[in-house]
Amino acid sequence: MTASRSPQPPAPSGAPGGDTAVRELDLDITGMTCASCSARIEKKLNRLDGVSASVNLPLNSAHVEVTGAASDEQITDTVSRAGYSATVREPFTGTGPEVVDYGTGRLRPRLIGSAILGIPVVAISMVMSWHFPGWHWVVTALSLPVVTWGAWPFHRAAFKAARGGSTTMDTLVSIGITVATLYSLVTLGIAVSQGHILHLPHDFHIWFEAAVAITVFLLLGRLTEERAKGSATRALRELLSLGARSATVLRGTGADRTEVEVPVEELAIGDVFRVRPGEKIATDGVVVAGHTAVDESMLSGESVPVEVAEGDPVTGATVNTSGSIEVRATRVGAETTLAAMADLVTRAQTGKPPVQRLADRVSAVFVPTVIAIAVLTLLVWGLLVGTWTGGLHAALTVLIIACPCALGLATPTALAVSSGRGSQLGILVSGPEVMESTRTVDTIVLDKTGTVTEGRMEVVGHDLSAEHLALVGAAESRSEHPIAQAIARSASAAGTARSGLEVRDFENIPGGGIRAVVNGHALLVGRPGLLREAGVPGVAEESDGAAATLVAAAVAGTYVGRVEVADTVKTSARDAIAELRELGLEPVLLTGDHAGAAEAVAAEVGIERVHADVRPADKVAVIEELQSAGRSVAMVGDGVNDAAALARADLGLAMGSGTDAAIAASDITLVSSDPQQIPQAVRLSRRTLAIIKGNLFWAFAYNTAAIPIAALGLLDPMIAGAAMAFSSVFVVLNSLRLLRFR
Repeated sequence: MTASRSPQPPAPSGAPGGDTAVRELDLDITGMTCASCSARIEKKLNRLDGVSASVNLPLNSAHVEVTGAASDEQITDTVSRAGYSATVREPFTGTGPEVVDYGTGRLRPRLIGSAILGIPVVAISMVMSWHFPGWHWVVTALSLPVVTWGAWPFHRAAFKAARGGSTTMDTLVSIGITVATLYSLVTLGIAVSQGHILHLPHDFHIWFEAAVAITVFLLLGRLTEERAKGSATRALRELLSLGARSATVLRGTGADRTEVEVPVEELAIGDVFRVRPGEKIATDGVVVAGHTAVDESMLSGESVPVEVAEGDPVTGATVNTSGSIEVRATRVGAETTLAAMADLVTRAQTGKPPVQRLADRVSAVFVPTVIAIAVLTLLVWGLLVGTWTGGLHAALTVLIIACPCALGLATPTALAVSSGRGSQLGILVSGPEVMESTRTVDTIVLDKTGTVTEGRMEVVGHDLSAEHLALVGAAESRSEHPIAQAIARSASAAGTARSGLEVRDFENIPGGGIRAVVNGHALLVGRPGLLREAGVPGVAEESDGAAATLVAAAVAGTYVGRVEVADTVKTSARDAIAELRELGLEPVLLTGDHAGAAEAVAAEVGIERVHADVRPADKVAVIEELQSAGRSVAMVGDGVNDAAALARADLGLAMGSGTDAAIAASDITLVSSDPQQIPQAVRLSRRTLAIIKGNLFWAFAYNTAAIPIAALGLLDPMIAGAAMAFSSVFVVLNSLRLLRFR
C-alpha cells in the first residue's frame, strides 16, 4: 500500500564537478531603503572587473558571481563606498540579515512617540478656536522631537543618497519635512522680532502640522512595508529548520559496536547512523540494513510514504514512519538535498528583478527639478523683479506645495486598507510589488496535492461485501499508513466496522501490504502484485496510469475484491479554475504524482495542461520554461517542495494550510484552503494596484499643476498648505474605497 520509489532529486547545484572559473558568494547588506538603493549598489558592483551582481531589496542581500580576481574585501568595500554595509554570508546559516535603518524594532517606538506628540499638533493647528495665547510655542515644542528624532531615518537615508550622488523617496520626505520646519521657525523668529510673542498675527503662518503629519504617516507606511519584507527572509530559515539536529552514529563492529549521539554538523561521508521510527533521517544516504516506509512529503508533496530497503537511497529531513533502519551518509552539509532546496529558494528569490516603485523612479527626476525650480524662482524674483523677500516667499511656497505628503501616502494607505480588507477575506498580500505582478500574469501553475485536492487519501470505490469490508477495515486500523487509515475510516463510515472483531498476528509487509488474522480469518491486503506473488489467483491487474491506488484483499487465500483509494478533488476547485480563466489566466497542473492520477484530477476540474512526475528542482524548471516562453507565471502551492517554485514565479500564492516554508516564500498567503480564494486574491490585488496608481497620478498631477502657480507668486503658503492637506485627504478617501471590495 505504498507508492513505488521515485527517482532521487539531482545533486545540489553547488556540488563540485567540472572545471569552472566562476566563484559565487552571497552578501548581507544593511542600509537599503528603496529600489534606487539596490540599483545603485548593483551598478557599482557590476563595474568591478569580472563581477556580476544581482541585489535583492526585500531580502537585503546580493548574489555575486566572480570570474575575475576581485576579492571578497574589494566587493564589500565597494558596497561600503556606496554608503551601505555588507558582509559575506556563510553558506546555509539560515539566519536572516539584520535590518538596521528601517528595522521594525527601531521604527515602532519612533512611530508611537511621533503619533503621541503629533496628534495634538495637528489638532491645535487646524482648529482656529484652539489658538490660545502662546499656542504656537506649544506646537513648536511638540513638533521638534517629531521632525528630528521621529524623522531621523528619512534624514539619514536622504544624506546617504546625496553622498552617493542620487535622490530617492527619502530625499523628497526629508526636504519636505525640513522646509516646512525651517519655514515655521523663520516665521516665528520674524514674529518675535516684531514683538508678537503670545499672539501670532493672521498673516503669519507656521506649517509644523504638515511636517509632523508627513513623519507619522510615512513611519506607519514604512513599518507596514518592513513587516512585509521581513516575511521573505523567513523562507530559507523555515526550510533549513526541517533538518534533523542530531544523529545516532554507529561506532565499531560486532560486539564492540556502540551508538553515539552527535550533532548533525559533525556527520561525515561514510558514517553509518541508525534511524528509529518517527525520527528524521539526518542526512542523504543509502540504507545498509533494515526496511521501512519513509514520508517524503517535504520532498515530493505526496502523502503516500515510500518503501525503502537495503540499497535504496534516502533523503535528509524525510521522516522514518515505521521500521528501524541503518543508513550510510553519502552527502553532508551544503551538499545535501535539503541544502540544495534551500539554494533553490535563495537563488529564485535573488533572481527576481527588483520592482522599482513608481514614486522612487519619478523622484530621481522630480526632486532635482523641484529644487532647481525653487532656486530659479528665488533668483528671478530677486534679480528681475527686485524683491528678494517675494522671491523667498515664492521659493518656499514651491517647496511646500511640492512636499510629498500625498505622494508618500499613495502606496502605504492603499496597502493598509487592502491588507485590512484582505485579512477579512482570508487573503494576506505582502506588498505593492505583488499588486503589479497580478496585472501581468497570464499563466497560473497549481500544485495538485493540498491545493486542488484535499491532500488526504480517501476511499473512492470498492467491490467488497459488507462482511469483507469489516474484516479489512479492522485489520487496516492497526496500521498508521495513510491508505490503511483511509480504508479503516471508510469501513467505519459505512457502518461495517465492528468493535468486537479480534485482530491477531498483525504484520506490516515490506513492499506494500499487511497480513493479519481477524476473527479466525487469515487476511492478506495490499497492492495487487503482492497478492499475486503470494499465489492468490484472480487478482485484478494494476495499471500504472490508474487515477487511484488499488488495494487488493484476500481472505484465506481467496481474492475477495479491491478498494480504490485516491486524493479527492476539493469541491470548489472546478469553479475556481473557471474564474481564473475569466481573469485571463491559463491554468496548468503541476505535481509529483504519477500521470494517471494527475490527468484524472485535471480532467475533473477543467485543466488542459498537466506536468506530472515532477520533483522539486523540476518544478522550478517548469516555471522557468514558461517564463522563457514569454509567460508571466503565478504559482500556487502548499508544500516545502513548492517553496522554490513559489519564490521563482512572478507571483507566488501559498495555501494557508501548507507549510511555513511555502508561506514564507510566497507573495500572497490564502488563510483557508479554499481554491476560490485564488481568483479572489488576484482581483483584490489588481484593484489595489489600480488605487495605488490612481493615488500616485493625482499626487503628481497636483504637484505639477501647483508648482508653476507657486513660482509665479500667485499662491499663498497657507493655500499651499491647505492644498497639500486636501491632496492627502483625497488619497486616503480614494484608498478607503477598497473597503467596499467584494
